[in-house]
Amino acid sequence: MFSRKFLRLKSQINISLRGIKTSEIFKKDIRSSDKPPRILITGGLGQLGTECAKLLRKNYGSENVILSDIIKPSNESLSNGPFIFADILDFKGLQKIVVNHQIDWLIHFSALLSVIGEQNVPLAVRVNIEGMHNVMELAKQYNLKIFVPSTIGAFGPDSPRNPTPNTTVQRPRTIYGVKPYTKLPMMYIDDCLNSLFQFLNVPDEMLKKRTYNVTAMSFTPEELFNELRKHIPDLEISYKPDSRQLIAESWPQVFDDSEARNDWGWSHKYDLKRLVSTMIQDVSENFVPKYQRLKEVNSYV
Repeated sequence: MFSRKFLRLKSQINISLRGIKTSEIFKKDIRSSDKPPRILITGGLGQLGTECAKLLRKNYGSENVILSDIIKPSNESLSNGPFIFADILDFKGLQKIVVNHQIDWLIHFSALLSVIGEQNVPLAVRVNIEGMHNVMELAKQYNLKIFVPSTIGAFGPDSPRNPTPNTTVQRPRTIYGVKPYTKLPMMYIDDCLNSLFQFLNVPDEMLKKRTYNVTAMSFTPEELFNELRKHIPDLEISYKPDSRQLIAESWPQVFDDSEARNDWGWSHKYDLKRLVSTMIQDVSENFVPKYQRLKEVNSYV
């Protein structure tokens, strides 16, 4: 679920999209604009943050996308573009960053996920709620465009499950288990990043709301296992569900993202078959050779 909020003080223009091919909007090279946006990514050293930075730097220039976090970055992260320390709970520090780096857009990934949050609820409340409040205040004070994603964990047992509409009750619970027939919405990371980039660049007047569901597929562990068996015939799998399985069973099974598809042309590229074949290829090319080399080294030790 994505949320984008424009806090610029400007009038809204209602236009009809009939006859307009939405896909054409994204053919424009964003780098051709006179002044690319200055972008800050909070909580940026996770998988989404680092991949998001690569995508945005490719389109807006490395120096215009600033990655931030409270943990030590790898040498690779430092070499790819600007990195700064930023604590989402330090509002004055965030103000200095926005002013000193002339930030226009803020992409907010800073959050504690379910497992860690349950272990330290007071900290989770501060990071996830107070941190979000700080981002909203920054946007209001400095006229920023902000982007805030949330996960399936934002929904709870009172939410409609199949499909889950774009606007619905949430009342979330927390961590989850797994068993063969637990069906959940999924996206490959390339689709996730593509939807993020499209959403950030949609003209404001095309958006009929500020929060959209985006999804690509829904499948169960058993369906994933069957697809994997096409590539690895002798693959075996076992399940060990626990009490937290009840939480997973309360989550949405299928997201309704028709509003994102209709309003701004969202369309995924990866279904389950393509996702599995892509992952198999990636593992074969990047991880299996390393594992084999490690075995060879160990044989001499």
